[in-house]
Amino acid sequence: MTVTCNGRPAQVEDLLPALVNYGHFTSLQVRGHAVQGLELHLARLSQATRELFGSELDTAQVQVWMAQALRQAGQADASLRVTVYSRHFDFRNPLAAVPVDLLVAVAAPVALSASKRVRSVVWQRELPQIKHVGTFGLFAERRAAMAEGFDDVLFVTADGEVSEGSTWNLALHDGERLLWPQAPALRGTAEALLKQHWPGAQGTQPLRLADMTGVKAAFACNASGLWALEAIDGHVLPGSQTLAEQGRAVLAAVPWQGVGSDPFCGAKGI
Repeated sequence: MTVTCNGRPAQVEDLLPALVNYGHFTSLQVRGHAVQGLELHLARLSQATRELFGSELDTAQVQVWMAQALRQAGQADASLRVTVYSRHFDFRNPLAAVPVDLLVAVAAPVALSASKRVRSVVWQRELPQIKHVGTFGLFAERRAAMAEGFDDVLFVTADGEVSEGSTWNLALHDGERLLWPQAPALRGTAEALLKQHWPGAQGTQPLRLADMTGVKAAFACNASGLWALEAIDGHVLPGSQTLAEQGRAVLAAVPWQGVGSDPFCGAKGI
């Protein structure tokens, strides 16, 4: 893995402010220097920067640093994590608007597709609409689920509404429509692309664990892939593999946008 800070190799002094654990990020897959839903990732970073730091993010500069990090790593295909934090942030005066810094980490590409069995738990991330760096709780819940023999964890609100997975969104099918949970959650880029391009009937509504008896299939998705949910709390979903294949076909047709000063240079598909 290689890490840059504001376009140059990250030094120890660049990383020390990150110990405050206040910041946000986006994770994305790059293929041939191109990204699916690049504008969605940039919009996520911009909005969270306003909310957490009271400042504006130069998204053109972000793309330049992303492209530069890929060149320095010598990788056209990669996993990128773009983290926004601030060396000027003072937790004693958190209302002060401060300029931000950008870490870009380049690692090997990932493509998730293996089906999973998940267990539900009543839990919700802080500020669920923001992809922030406070990930301790969700990974602890995932670990607890895996210790009980499950592959991952599904979060449910105190009122019993399904919200999101540990690091993924989910869609369910009742035999007629694709259904997206409405509870507060981090709305992912893969979810947004699927909502835009899904060819059949779909809707967003409150979905409760008690409603699982009417669910025939489900899949999970994030920027690293889409996979079938074989079962939720032991409730087997026999149509999930077929639904996941349909979802992957939808995403395969979505254009890829080149990373760089021109967001559409080198657009391609894989």
